[in-house]
Amino acid sequence: MSTKTNEFGGEIGGITLLGKAHSLSALFIVLLRATIGGMILFAGLGKVSEWPFDAAGYLANVDPASPVSGLYALMASSPALMEIVNVVVPITQLLIGAALIAGAFVRLAALGGAMQMTLFYLGGWSGDALALFDSTLVYAVVFLTVAAFGAGRVLGLDAYIERIEVGGEPLTEKFPALRYVLG
Repeated sequence: MSTKTNEFGGEIGGITLLGKAHSLSALFIVLLRATIGGMILFAGLGKVSEWPFDAAGYLANVDPASPVSGLYALMASSPALMEIVNVVVPITQLLIGAALIAGAFVRLAALGGAMQMTLFYLGGWSGDALALFDSTLVYAVVFLTVAAFGAGRVLGLDAYIERIEVGGEPLTEKFPALRYVLG
């Protein structure tokens, strides 16, 4: 194991943030990626195993204090939209989980996971200040952390995908926009 210290940082709103990663950081970013990937994969498997999955009950019964209660109730009242939601939610959970565990298209998968958790967070909003920091918000932040660290490059398929040569150039040099979905 290398004892080399990796520095990381950035600037946000004029404030410079600097840090040094511990030698175990790479191991824990892989564990975090695999754990959050497994969590959402098994959520999707649970929905598929109890097929047909139906989100209408959840959407129709969101607390009226939630900022999305009207939108979710409207969605629940549309049979055509519910057919789409009832397929999209479990399928995307399976894909997000598999991608994170494999370390492939990690930024795209993590963004999808963060979006789902944010939608669940808003659906669970009760207006109670004590419930402000519930588990779905924590999950959304974990997904974003996995994306920010480029966790697919650490013991993941993204490290290999990025180096695939297309016309004699690594994939991400030929198509720089892919850096936003890989990593």
